[in-house]
Amino acid sequence: MGEFGFLRDERWRRGVIKDAFGRGFLGFLAFAVFTGVICWIVKGNVAFWQTLAHDAELLAKMLPRIVVALSIAALIWVMLPRDRVSALVGTESGLRGLIIATLAGGVTPGGPSSAYALLAVLAVSGADRGALVAYITAWATLGMQRILVWDVPFMGVEFSVLRGLVSLPLPIVAGLVARSLPLTVTYRSMD
Repeated sequence: MGEFGFLRDERWRRGVIKDAFGRGFLGFLAFAVFTGVICWIVKGNVAFWQTLAHDAELLAKMLPRIVVALSIAALIWVMLPRDRVSALVGTESGLRGLIIATLAGGVTPGGPSSAYALLAVLAVSGADRGALVAYITAWATLGMQRILVWDVPFMGVEFSVLRGLVSLPLPIVAGLVARSLPLTVTYRSMD
């Protein structure tokens, strides 16, 4: 079938469409239509079309970022040695794994499109749920881009250092809590 023969596979195409436009997508679409109707009724025709134009502009700005972030995640997925990831942040990594995940989350640049794409790669590469929670908590609370772009300019160095020090244990505590919960988490493979 060749390298791209899977594109001719009907089951593969149906699976992609089901994954992309499944119940979650339809639920969001229904909610968007509902809120659009409410906007039309409450704010009128002009406000509705202005909002729709603003949304299209936002989508046009975000789409290239999402494509690049997902491309980077796909390249990392291909190049990442899964056995090393599992050793660093897997179930047997202990507190060291949570610290590594916290450091990685703190230095991951970009917005949610890059952080969650990398989180998915880590999940299917063998990282345990505690490390995943520590990673995304560190990204959200200790991200260097947030500190440098928002904290320091708006609140000053002293506040930024204080907030960083106070927030430092949060990802590790969150990872420990995630490990202790009696839940089973399954991840869909990216293969």
